[in-house]
Amino acid sequence: MGRYNKILVPFDGSASSKHALLEAVKLVDDENTRITVASVMLPYDGEMELIWVKDMREAMRKSCESIISGAKKLAGDSIKTICEEGNVHERIIDLANVEDCDVIVMGRRGLRRFERVLVGSVTARVIGHSNKDVLVVPQGTNIGWENILLAVDGSKYSDAAANKAIELAKSYQGELKIISVVDIPTEFYAESPKAAEELMDKAKGIVEDVSRQAEAANVKSSGYVREGDATEVITEVVARENADIIIMGSHGRTGLLRLLMGSVAERVIGHASCPVLIVKETNT
Repeated sequence: MGRYNKILVPFDGSASSKHALLEAVKLVDDENTRITVASVMLPYDGEMELIWVKDMREAMRKSCESIISGAKKLAGDSIKTICEEGNVHERIIDLANVEDCDVIVMGRRGLRRFERVLVGSVTARVIGHSNKDVLVVPQGTNIGWENILLAVDGSKYSDAAANKAIELAKSYQGELKIISVVDIPTEFYAESPKAAEELMDKAKGIVEDVSRQAEAANVKSSGYVREGDATEVITEVVARENADIIIMGSHGRTGLLRLLMGSVAERVIGHASCPVLIVKETNT
């Protein structure tokens, strides 16, 4: 219970997508687990017959099939492979729904500034518009479940993430570290110290509630409340606690601008030194 059984891996032959596929294979633990690998080629609407390429669409199709063949060499013939044509993030989302996948596993190229990692990327759009959980695996990292960092804020989205984190920790016999971060501007302290104290108390209550849920599920847990910028605090705790994975909630079907400007989850993805699982509230 709690483990992912139907996995979609978008694959373009890049080093980051190869790494994501190999890590996704590690999630397979029995014959009920299925991995679908999809390569999506952009639609070609130009002149179909060119001097140097008689049929551009056929050439693109062969390129897609070659990429998929590379995926089979990496993961074996047990994976299901699909070549698609269309807008990349839209086809990934559609395929995840058609294949009834539990999670989409995507790669991320190295550790860079958030804006360079996500702005305009397929990953950002998939996270923003899909109702499926998305597991982002930075290149050079490994998926692990022994030491899980769960970020909560008391919203229905973080409630969904908490439920999934507890399920996964129980299934993999992992330990849960629960953190809530309160970002209080300095001027807010001066103007309303009591209100600032109430925010910290509320955060403590949120962490305690999730800790009780974990205890009821026989999952070992510990809780933290920290003050500061959420992205900075979470990434610092990951390094200090040597976390295997970060689990967070995020609402789906947002505009890309809102996704990039307003979501702590997506900023964490850009800076994290470990995989990040974004859990969608609609899956609960």
